[in-house]
Amino acid sequence: MHSPPPPPPAGSAGLVLTGGGARAAYQVGILQAIADLRRECGAQSGPYPFPILTGTSAGAINAAALACVADDFDDAVGRIAQVWSQFDAQQVYHADAISMLRSGARWLTLVSLGWMLARWHYTRPRSLLDNAPLGRLLRDMVPLQRLPGLFQAGQLQALAVTASSYSSGEHITFFDAHEDFEPWVRSQRRALRTRITHAHLLASSAIPFIFPAQAVEIDGHSEYFGDGSMRQTAPIAPAIHLGAERILVVGAGREAHAAGGAVPRLRPAAAGAARYPALGQIAGHALSSIFLDALPVDVERLQRINTTLSLIPEAARRASALRPIRLLHLSPSEPIDDIAARHLADLPATVRALLSTLGIDARAGAGRTSSRDAALASYLLFERGFTRELIALGRSDALARRGEICDFFGWNAAAPPRCGPASTAARAG
Repeated sequence: MHSPPPPPPAGSAGLVLTGGGARAAYQVGILQAIADLRRECGAQSGPYPFPILTGTSAGAINAAALACVADDFDDAVGRIAQVWSQFDAQQVYHADAISMLRSGARWLTLVSLGWMLARWHYTRPRSLLDNAPLGRLLRDMVPLQRLPGLFQAGQLQALAVTASSYSSGEHITFFDAHEDFEPWVRSQRRALRTRITHAHLLASSAIPFIFPAQAVEIDGHSEYFGDGSMRQTAPIAPAIHLGAERILVVGAGREAHAAGGAVPRLRPAAAGAARYPALGQIAGHALSSIFLDALPVDVERLQRINTTLSLIPEAARRASALRPIRLLHLSPSEPIDDIAARHLADLPATVRALLSTLGIDARAGAGRTSSRDAALASYLLFERGFTRELIALGRSDALARRGEICDFFGWNAAAPPRCGPASTAARAG
């Protein structure tokens, strides 16, 4: 006789998905593992694992795709995995020669000859790449028209996506919810309740310089927004404001705990004189600062607050506006830049040529390009070889922490696997 399942943990669970362009494929592997563990533990008939979903950049797209199928978690994960495991760059941005001449080549020409050409308005490109195909993909991948019904049925509590306004300089979290939540205002950031649209997703995922800014209606006028990872000082905060008391955070950078609790050691530089960094290496370093640096700082802040609250007497804690938040943080156990270096040759020839003008040699992948040089390309590698390897890594990392994940959800990890549909990974192809 099997022991009865443990009672579910108290408090709503939230999922925080960060940005990182193609690196967000790692999140898909995490979700696949959670779906399979949920099934193995006999919890698939229970409530949706994440009634509160928040995301930024590519993480906003994944969060919204999950939210739109909040009545069937397995199906939601399978749909997302199907897209990410079959990716090619042309589904996200135009990579044909003519399009590249219209965007990337013109952008580089303006950089080098801008002092001569700036007076002609038509020479001013908006971005390095044209992501018009992404807009079409979102219409199929993220059926936002389902959200009102899911909110009304109580199957979804809240969805939030974050973007950064080029027009006003504000960092804004757009959210929709089942309950009445008061929009919050903090230093350099605020929230706005609205109906989430594909324009919000395109805005949140508009990597600076790489993809064009997106116009979004706000307070009765339009503003241009870019990637929500810019100026993001508290990526976990929206989930807390929306009522989450247990939060699972998936990052795109290799954090300290991923290396067994010790701070990962940086790879020593090659012997000999250091070479001046190429423009592409500098750009990759800048994007990594935008996408990867804020999350570990916010995680440490939350952990310190939890520790402080544990030292305060219960009566005083009840009088405080602060509350302890249970946090589970998952991040890659391997450097994603190293994985990207092995797949650079998978990029379209036009993109490789464009990267070469920035000092990145992507002609032969591993052995020719260092992981530091591959950082920029890792955000653009929407190619199935790369995304499938990240999915596999995410799945492996999550299964390695099976006990923590089952404990987070209150699932009986000792329960024997139940017969049922094929695993999410298998169904995703």
